Amino acid sequence: MDQKPMHTASLPVRYAGARLIRRIREGVLLSAAIAATGMLLVAPAQAEPIPEVGTGSAITTTPPEPQPNFAPPSINIADGEVVGVAQPIIITFTEPVTDHATAEQAIRITSSKPAPGHFYWRGDRQVRWRPDEFWPDNTDVLVEAGGTTSSFRIGDAFITTADDNTHTITVTRNGEVVYEMPTSMGKPEHETPNGTYIVDEQLRTMTMDSSTYGVPITDPEGYKLEVEYATRISYSGIFVHAAPWSVGQQGVSNVSHGCLNVSTEDAKWFFENARKGDPVIVQNTTGGTLSASDGLGDWN
Repeated sequence: MDQKPMHTASLPVRYAGARLIRRIREGVLLSAAIAATGMLLVAPAQAEPIPEVGTGSAITTTPPEPQPNFAPPSINIADGEVVGVAQPIIITFTEPVTDHATAEQAIRITSSKPAPGHFYWRGDRQVRWRPDEFWPDNTDVLVEAGGTTSSFRIGDAFITTADDNTHTITVTRNGEVVYEMPTSMGKPEHETPNGTYIVDEQLRTMTMDSSTYGVPITDPEGYKLEVEYATRISYSGIFVHAAPWSVGQQGVSNVSHGCLNVSTEDAKWFFENARKGDPVIVQNTTGGTLSASDGLGDWN
């Protein structure tokens, strides 16, 4: 774990050499003789002073940590929260921060397992950090930024892969396959983009309305319907959700408008087992790649 350095300095200690030890021993014998004979002894000349020397460790100093050039910000992961291995750290400032380098130096991110990573900015009000690879599973993380702190945990490596070649979703936990389900992804002209998505909000029920992205519900491609067990994986509106109307196509062909359609039973299982920050990897579609500017496209 990248712990905060402990600044220590060596303290001086007193050194007693062989000569001094001999004098001490002689003094003990002499005192015994005085006690036995009643003789008065004139005090000898003052003993040589005992020199003070260090322990041999160098006294070192470290420069003070950089001062933040921002007010206490908000952090997207709550203190004590458990999140998935793809979860980025998002720090949002109350005012624009133009000196990005100084701000980065004032932010400390430490983890109980090695997780090299990097900062990247979304304008001057938000900086993000993620490891170069997925977080190691079951890792404790501490974020310190200008007076705001968050101590959270990375949970199991719960990784979902949706393969358009097989129309199958496969879920692994810490490397072991734990669930498979057939799926139907985006149909022609609505292809689901490839890439690594991140689990975000989960809604037990929700209304999906094509007019929210410019397609009237009266259009041949329009729709407005209530769906169950909806797990958002992109800000652009892609969900893993129950689609009982397409069960016949799931595992066979693509008929959705971009979402990952699964049965109600499978959607419920995913809803109950996935958590914020878990990755969903979509591969082998003809839909290009999920935009990195999507709020959940940090890995693309």
